[in-house]
Amino acid sequence: MKTEVVNPWASDQSVDIERLHAEFGIERIETVIDLLPETPDFIRRGIVFGHRDYHQIANAIRTNEPFNVMTGFMPSGHPHLGHLMVMKEVVWHVQQGGRGYICIADREAHAVRNLTWEQCRKYGDEYLSCLYALGYHGETYEQSSNRVVQDLAFEASAKVNFSELSAIYGFTPDTDIGHAMSVLTQVADILHPQVNEEPAPTIVPVGLDQDPHIRLTRGVAHKLRMFTVEDRDTHVSVRSKEAPEEAMEAIHKAFRGSKRYEGHIDIFNVPLDVVKKTVRAIERTHGGYGFVTPSATFHRFMPGLTGGKMSSSIPESIIGFYEDDKTVTRKIMAALTGGRMTLQEQKELGGEADKCPVFLLNLFHMVSDDAELAEIRRKCMAGELMCGQCKKDSAARVLAFLDEFREKMAVAADQIRSEKSC
Repeated sequence: MKTEVVNPWASDQSVDIERLHAEFGIERIETVIDLLPETPDFIRRGIVFGHRDYHQIANAIRTNEPFNVMTGFMPSGHPHLGHLMVMKEVVWHVQQGGRGYICIADREAHAVRNLTWEQCRKYGDEYLSCLYALGYHGETYEQSSNRVVQDLAFEASAKVNFSELSAIYGFTPDTDIGHAMSVLTQVADILHPQVNEEPAPTIVPVGLDQDPHIRLTRGVAHKLRMFTVEDRDTHVSVRSKEAPEEAMEAIHKAFRGSKRYEGHIDIFNVPLDVVKKTVRAIERTHGGYGFVTPSATFHRFMPGLTGGKMSSSIPESIIGFYEDDKTVTRKIMAALTGGRMTLQEQKELGGEADKCPVFLLNLFHMVSDDAELAEIRRKCMAGELMCGQCKKDSAARVLAFLDEFREKMAVAADQIRSEKSC
């Protein structure tokens, strides 16, 4: 059976989510819901469908322990409604106590999409305006101006070869080095919150197309560690990965009764999490990073108004935050729906709400009340709500949202301009 490759730059994002669980090891989000003190609507409604190692984030939220939330946006065009979900996830995690980090991936946009640096700056500021309008608080930066990220990308490059990148991303001999370097820069983006601050779990909310970056970064984080810590049931084993002799000796001394061998140390009667924390601290005092392997959540793409993915390359598929009300209304009224071929069939058979981009627009963003959303779905599927009326109602919700959101974006844009002029 051919293994499906998820490519962040592919135009066709028709991915079988069940195969992602089976082939790529993405866990179902249901496995962590009970760990959260509250369940946000994007998890409750199944928009976020999977995760990698989210347990450590849920535990940090529940116990008020430090954690980071980090994601990036490639400024290849104006932001639109298709970008809103990951922004909401970031803001929610910040509200739960996470330290926020937002990257404007201008190096990737310049290398992959051939945008000028000025275009990258302009679009990047628009993305930040959207985030601040949603209530984001935290660090923001551009890849091209963050020296910590640039240095870390260089360190990461020593742990990755081109064959590995080819296997993950489908790179060929014709792939330019700038494209490959943009990938390593994103690895550094994800890991850099743990460089200047104490290492802590980091959640990266992404669309499912970004899993290659997550897998690569998790592998690099492991390779950059001096030690691996393994639970062996009867004891905890700390194994050296070419660690300095002084670091090995410090770990041996830190745990009374531990047994030291040539390449590892066995520690008895000490909880695994205590060993991990101590080893990480010793590693950092001896010049290592001590990274905590980053986590990720994966969300479904909101379908475009014309079907398929919302994409700036298909203008009629998107609702742009900077578009006028007339254009937005026209697009929604012309949108593909889950309706039947005729009015009579619609009344008799009902619509197919779960396949309808207009209904899903409400599910993702426009109807916050679960009971109201359920009633819209029921009326659609019962043949009581016709597509024309549903489109009118949905357009009204979108315009009301955009009216308030644009005001907040304008305030945020002034703030960004003021900060950059200082």
